[in-house]
Amino acid sequence: MSMRRYWNEEIETMSRKDLEDYQFRLLSEHLALAYEKSQYYRQSFDEAGVKLSDFKKLSDISKFPFVNKHIERERQQKKPLLGDMTAVAEEEVVFVSASSGSTGVPTLSPFTKKDFEEFQDVQSRLFWAAGMRPNDRYVHALNFTLFVGGPDVIGAQNLGALCIWAGAIPSDRLLFILKEFQPTVIWTTPSYAWYLGETAKKQGIDPAKDLSINKIIVAGEPGGSIDATRQAIEELWDAKVYDFYGISDIFGACAGMCSERNGLHLVEDHILVEVINPDTLEPVAEGERGELVFTTLRKTARPMIRFRTGDIGTVNREKCACGRTHARINITGRLDDMLIVSGVNVFPSDIEYVVRNMEELSGEYRITAITENFTTKFKLEVERALGNQEPKEVLAEKVSARIKARLGVRPREVIVLENGELPRATHKAKRLIDERNGGF
Repeated sequence: MSMRRYWNEEIETMSRKDLEDYQFRLLSEHLALAYEKSQYYRQSFDEAGVKLSDFKKLSDISKFPFVNKHIERERQQKKPLLGDMTAVAEEEVVFVSASSGSTGVPTLSPFTKKDFEEFQDVQSRLFWAAGMRPNDRYVHALNFTLFVGGPDVIGAQNLGALCIWAGAIPSDRLLFILKEFQPTVIWTTPSYAWYLGETAKKQGIDPAKDLSINKIIVAGEPGGSIDATRQAIEELWDAKVYDFYGISDIFGACAGMCSERNGLHLVEDHILVEVINPDTLEPVAEGERGELVFTTLRKTARPMIRFRTGDIGTVNREKCACGRTHARINITGRLDDMLIVSGVNVFPSDIEYVVRNMEELSGEYRITAITENFTTKFKLEVERALGNQEPKEVLAEKVSARIKARLGVRPREVIVLENGELPRATHKAKRLIDERNGGF
C-alpha cells in the first residue's frame, strides 16, 4: 500500500475531458438538489430568472447568482441555527465547524455523515500527495475549537499514520512533544512554523538536528507558496514545506501541494473553480490573477453555488509533472487585505516576496496603511538581519527600491528596526494594520 503513487489514482489522474464531464454530471445533480431542497437557492434562482434547464455545459454556471460571506451570515440569522441555505434537515447534520467574521457572529459549516466521511477522504488524499505514509508520526498542531481544520487529523489516521492530537497548545509544550515523540510531520501556519523553530533555538534545541520533522504542512497564510518564505522555514528545520489551502465555508483543506510543489492541486471532483475580476465579476483569462469562486459538487448539507471566496489567485489547468490532472491554484492574498496604491493592487504577499528575498533583513515585516491627501499610502517596517551593520537610511532606500521594482510603487516610508523588535506571531500573523479612516 505504501508504495502506491496516488491515494485515488482513477480520480486524481483522469483526463481533463473526463474530469469536466464528471463535474458536469455532479453539478447537474447538485444544482437540482439546491433548488429542490434549499429555500434560499430556490428563491435566489427564481429571482435571477435562471432555470435548471439553463445548465447545459460547465460554463453555464456563470448564469447562476453569486453568494458570499455576507449572504451566508444573513441567511443563517434568518433561520437559526443552520440557515435556509441548507438542503437537509438538521437531524441529518452530524458536525458543524464555525468561523467568526467582522460582526462576531459565527458562520456555521454543516456536514452530513456522508459529507464528513468524504471530507476526511479528501484530507487523506492531500496528505498522501504531500508524501505522508503509514509509517509517519504526525502532529496536528491546529486549533480544535470549532475550527474546520481540526478534524483533518482523522484524514491522517485514515491514511494509517500515527497521529498526535496536539492542537493549539503553548510552544514549550509542543516542543516537548516534538522532542519526546520525535514525529516526522507537523501541520501549522507558516508564521508559527518560523516562530516555533526560532523558539526552539532559543531553548537550545536545533530543529534541524535535534528533531525528526522532515515535512511541514502549512496553511492559513500565503507564505507557504512564497519561495523565499518556504526556503527560510526549510533551512531552519531541514524539512520540506508543503502548502495547503482550506475554506471554512466548504470544508478543511481542499487543495494542497504534491511532490512537485508547483501550485496546490484543487480537489476538482468536489469543487468547481472560477476566476473572476472582482470589480466586473467577469471571468479573467486563463492564468491571470483574480478572485477565486467555488461551487460545491457534492456537499449535501449546504450547497455553495458560486461562493466568492475573497481569495485572490491564479489557476493552472495543465497536467502536473506528478501525473495529477486536477487544477493547481496559487493564492496571492485576500481581497480585503489588498491596497490600491497609485492605481496598483498591492498585497502583503507581494511585499513578503521582496522582504524574504533580502538577506540583509530578518524576514519579519509589518505594513501600515494610511490615508494621505485622500489617497492610500503604506509604511513598511522591517528588521535588519543579525550582523547587518548598514546604516538604516541606506538599508531603507534599498528596500524601497526593491519594492518599487517588484510592484511599481514605493512605500511612503520604510522603517528599519533592529533584529527582534517586531512581534512574532504564535499562530496566524497579522501583517497589515489599517489606519485609514480611523483604522480598526
